[in-house]
Amino acid sequence: MLNKPQMILLDLDGTLVDSVPDLAFCVDAMMDQLGLPTHGEEKARDWVGNGMERFVRRALVGSIKGEPNEALFQRAYPLFMQLYAENTSQRSVVYPGVIDALDYMQCMEYPLGCVTNKASSFTETLLKDLGLRDYFGIVVSGDTLPTKKPDPQPLLHAARKLNATPLQSLMIGDSINDVRAARSAGFQVVCVSYGYNHGQDISEAMPDMVVDSLMDLMGII
Repeated sequence: MLNKPQMILLDLDGTLVDSVPDLAFCVDAMMDQLGLPTHGEEKARDWVGNGMERFVRRALVGSIKGEPNEALFQRAYPLFMQLYAENTSQRSVVYPGVIDALDYMQCMEYPLGCVTNKASSFTETLLKDLGLRDYFGIVVSGDTLPTKKPDPQPLLHAARKLNATPLQSLMIGDSINDVRAARSAGFQVVCVSYGYNHGQDISEAMPDMVVDSLMDLMGII
């Protein structure tokens, strides 16, 4: 069971929104422009979760490990960023149950924040285009502060802004970065089972609870 939180923070990619369709489209278009083999959405799903740069590097080597030639990366990364700026929300979708769960949290008068490692320009576009922005009293993006998850500072920053005590706050995410950030900040942490964690079972990261849908939290918090 969870203690009733004063505030709830939610991750974006892999928790609220499935953004892989756009990311996979952009990285394959980048590879095609470079004259390299494309990978498809299934492989891309295992590579997301550590920022755009890491995602592009993984695509260039076709693996979650390894490093591409730096000159190739310097050619590829601007191509990808331009493509993603044009395709941030064209194919991405809100996961089932998310809107109902956010409506419930809002009805229960929980202060809500979104904390993501995605750059603010892409974050704001995605939240607004998919009708999610107005749920959140604060959005902390990957470039809002000098550090990002798994560092605890983005969570602590949101707690200060929303006048919440970390020990009475809840982080909801999908990856080990979310768990590490929450633990370091002193938050409770719930993870969704369907997100992006490089193919690993998120229960191995030992969050306080794992749910198959955000709707599973209705009646618990």
